[in-house]
Amino acid sequence: MSSQRIRQYGDPVLNTKASDVTDIDGKFVKLCDNMFVAMYDAPGIGLAAPQVGVQKRFFVYDYDDEPGVLINPTVTEADGEWAYEEGCLSVPGLSFEIVRPKRIFVTGIDLNGNDVTLEADELFSRLIQHEIDHLDGVLLLEHLDDDQRREAIKELNARKLAADAERAQRSTAGGLQLP
Repeated sequence: MSSQRIRQYGDPVLNTKASDVTDIDGKFVKLCDNMFVAMYDAPGIGLAAPQVGVQKRFFVYDYDDEPGVLINPTVTEADGEWAYEEGCLSVPGLSFEIVRPKRIFVTGIDLNGNDVTLEADELFSRLIQHEIDHLDGVLLLEHLDDDQRREAIKELNARKLAADAERAQRSTAGGLQLP
């Protein structure tokens, strides 16, 4: 069970641009380890630091059974287009067809402090772009047209109201309550 809570739509941390990572130390490595646990528990294939309330530019991922950490990533080249159904751990239960560049080159730093350049295509490209969006304070909802975004927000707000009502009902039922 992860000690990292994944932040959900509506949490202001998700709309804030993250700052660069400047130190890779034992505390940072431990945070990455905890993020992997949270990502696998969710389950997901990528998790950006802002999604666990940390305003730093890095994310963890596991694509094709190859886990990794990418620190201070920058897309240096992108080409093509690829439409694909995309979901998000911070917007649970909803997914949308989103068009993104099919292939990208990205630079960054790995967990050992080494400069890396990755070429990513299709799903791996999408994963990286999605996580970089989180680092820039952008949710996948911002890639939708106005009507889609309105409907998605309406659904998310309805879910929040239902969850709040359920919590309120449990708190008035008496007895020991678990969070």
